[in-house]
Amino acid sequence: MKPSRAIVFWTLVIAVLVILELAEVFKFFTLGYVAVLENPLAFIFSIVLITILALVGAVFIGIYIAHRILSPQGFTPFEEEMLHMREDVTKLRQELETVSQTLRTGEKK
Repeated sequence: MKPSRAIVFWTLVIAVLVILELAEVFKFFTLGYVAVLENPLAFIFSIVLITILALVGAVFIGIYIAHRILSPQGFTPFEEEMLHMREDVTKLRQELETVSQTLRTGEKK
């Protein structure tokens, strides 16, 4: 089975992020604290951007989970019982109509 383009794309994105994180941990490159102190506006902007992206991602994950939980996967036992009861009521109506018809024709004679 061939993976879709979306899976390949997100796998590559995650791999790049992991490599960057490992490079940061093993001190291949570092971002100094001086950069934060020199430009606090950029720091605030980055924090706000990350927060917004995290919230949007959480909303999409929530929508996905809710869709998976609420998607119809067949009838529940209660719904199946209600369908059987509906069939029974339909049969009883037909039988009642038949009895009613026979009584009406019997009275006319």
